[in-house]
Amino acid sequence: MSAHPWMPVSPCGDGCVDRSTPSVGAWRAAWRAVSALTALLCGAPVAAVALLTRGRFREALLRGWFRVLLGAFGVRLRVVGPVFQANPGRGVLVVSNHVSWLDELAIDAVQPIRLVAKRDIRDWPVLGRLITAARTVYLDRERLSLLPGTVAELAAALRGGAAVGIHAEGTTWCGTASGRYRPALFQAALDAGVPVRPVVLRYLQGGTGTTRPAFVGSDTLLDSVRRVLRARDLTVEVHVLDEVAPGRAATRRELAALVQAESERVTLTATPLPLPHPLPA
Repeated sequence: MSAHPWMPVSPCGDGCVDRSTPSVGAWRAAWRAVSALTALLCGAPVAAVALLTRGRFREALLRGWFRVLLGAFGVRLRVVGPVFQANPGRGVLVVSNHVSWLDELAIDAVQPIRLVAKRDIRDWPVLGRLITAARTVYLDRERLSLLPGTVAELAAALRGGAAVGIHAEGTTWCGTASGRYRPALFQAALDAGVPVRPVVLRYLQGGTGTTRPAFVGSDTLLDSVRRVLRARDLTVEVHVLDEVAPGRAATRRELAALVQAESERVTLTATPLPLPHPLPA
């Protein structure tokens, strides 16, 4: 049960996840699992080196590790558009849709940035520690009283020249449908006077959209990881759209609606995703 009426809720459930798409054999899936675990364990020394370095070397190191991790899970990366931060040293709010736990890996594989994530991720085995080490800002969605402090923290990071990423829907959707972009965190971009970079994440198998990597419904993290490890020819597309410049919207609601409209120009014209079962009302 939601802690408050404004808690983000997705209608996507178990029936939205396509389990009939092509799969690899058990040996291939086991090899991927070993490779992914090895890459995760290598993340600790990578994070240690990253903390001691700065600039382009640090970014290249982290970006390379996230790309290796995606490849270990059997996921290809395809980037459409520029990097997130057009001008190094100028803050930018990176706003994306939310489908899977793979989203964070794909985003950081394009450009390592600070991400806003739900508090639960901090407790994930291994991956949670690494995401925390990347200076992730955790959001407690059940306690609205903490939201102004989170917005202030994000605004300060943006003023300092950081690229900060948020999932604007507030929760995961299956990929066939998307939720309304929640306006609250957009206030940080208005307060800091920085642009917003819309990003659209899409998952495909064999060139066709798929919901297989979605992390929704009664899924546990292990359930979703297993589906990804067994998926054949899985690709994540990261569409990086043009920046929305400061001043194009006067309020956070206007800004959220504008960014969502820009994102929907991609989702509505891209290859349609199959819907295995109808979404509940």
